[in-house]
Amino acid sequence: MTPKKQNQFLCIHGHFYQPPRENPWTGKTEQEESAAPFHDWNERIFNECYKPNTEAVIVDDKGKVIKRVNNYEYLNFNFGPTLMEWIRSNHKETFQRIIDADKVSREKHNGFGNAIAQAYNHTILPLSNRKDKITQIKWGKKYFEHFFGRKALSMWLPETAVNYDTLDVLINEDIKFIILDPSQASLVREFGDKSREDVSRGNINPKMPYRYFSGNKHIDIFFYDGPLSKALAFDDIAYSSEKLMSRIESAKLPDINIPQLISIAVDGETFGHHKKFSDRTIAYLFTKLASEHNFKITNFSEYLAMNPPTYEVQIKPGDMEEGTSWSCMHGTKRWRADCGDSTGGQPGWNQKWREPLRNSLNILNAKLDVIYNVFGKKYFTDPTTARNDYIDLILNNTAASVKKFFAKHSVKTMSEKEINFALNLLEMEKYSMQMFTSCGWFFADISGIESQLVLKYAKRAIEFAKEISDIDLETDLLDELKKAKSNISEYGTGKDIYLRLKQQESNI
Repeated sequence: MTPKKQNQFLCIHGHFYQPPRENPWTGKTEQEESAAPFHDWNERIFNECYKPNTEAVIVDDKGKVIKRVNNYEYLNFNFGPTLMEWIRSNHKETFQRIIDADKVSREKHNGFGNAIAQAYNHTILPLSNRKDKITQIKWGKKYFEHFFGRKALSMWLPETAVNYDTLDVLINEDIKFIILDPSQASLVREFGDKSREDVSRGNINPKMPYRYFSGNKHIDIFFYDGPLSKALAFDDIAYSSEKLMSRIESAKLPDINIPQLISIAVDGETFGHHKKFSDRTIAYLFTKLASEHNFKITNFSEYLAMNPPTYEVQIKPGDMEEGTSWSCMHGTKRWRADCGDSTGGQPGWNQKWREPLRNSLNILNAKLDVIYNVFGKKYFTDPTTARNDYIDLILNNTAASVKKFFAKHSVKTMSEKEINFALNLLEMEKYSMQMFTSCGWFFADISGIESQLVLKYAKRAIEFAKEISDIDLETDLLDELKKAKSNISEYGTGKDIYLRLKQQESNI
């Protein structure tokens, strides 16, 4: 008897990310009282989520542990590089279990691993200039390839934020596919068909991949199941393997003779942090229920290799072609305007502070770029290429690697003083990108710890610029920041918050 062809596939993606929390002057994470009883939010979420998912328990009806599961062997996943670096520095065993899980998944999935890359800092790429887009994507690729030991086929886009320019950069960087929310699709058509179907209401079929064309080049796109993903993230099905399996079953197409992928994408912190012990829910589903319900666990890379696209897709351009995302119904306005989307806060609060915060950092970034290019030309054969390759030193900062870096990029044989000057230029550029970490705009008020962190990164970049060029960029920044009014009167404006941070850092 011919064995029945496997046509039902399941892929659950976890986007694991926390903003960088290290003080840019000390390199240490400061105590965050709101994370009690843990020292900071990274430690708290590590203990509730990142570590438990390497050893999720399955118990019998008497509560006895009968199995421990490394969920990363089953999840399609990405880790933000700055979070991954924190785990590597502070919890090496868990870091290695994540890396090893990807190796195991490659054995299970025809050489295709579960892990995918992420743009380096969690910046909203459509709102970044082209130069920063390129660097962010190059750094994310190199970080992934350094630790996972293989080519990055895919890249998670922070907040799934995308526009046409971002797609062009991804294509040029040889990223094969990305994952988006169904609300981000606009039109589809079968290859060879002239008529297009409008899917702008989120009604795209998420059970197959699509192809986006840019001239004669392309990138493939998966659109995860929106209702199913939202149910897992916000409803109670995360607490029951059986309920989750039932909900997955209900998402199937009636025709089981055609290949179909049920795909889910949520914040990885759902599994254990947002939903306590839900790491156990998915462990049992992966190792027991999925096969009982005739689902094969897969990852996006493997499924794409087995089922290449037969449909073309166009994405929504967003307001002013600034793209769309999965967490803002207004496109990408959550990170530049008072669009009404926010997390936390009190009745009557507004987010009018977002625009001047974004404007102040955009202006600062442009000035930093001028300083970098003027001084960079004195040291680097190509300042842009040197900046893109600086990730090599971030990953491996040894005397030998520094020597190799400058042998490749410097215009001349340089003294130790000149090398240190050039390294300060590159550090300035690092912070010029890190100050756009998306969390600075995500929440309800500019006084939040995430917004304060982006101001710290801005201040650090300004300090490097002053040391390099003797140009004071702080005055213009403060003129713009004073327009960013906090909803909490005691905090005043962004200028007041910045000056308090400045005073705190002067005491270090």
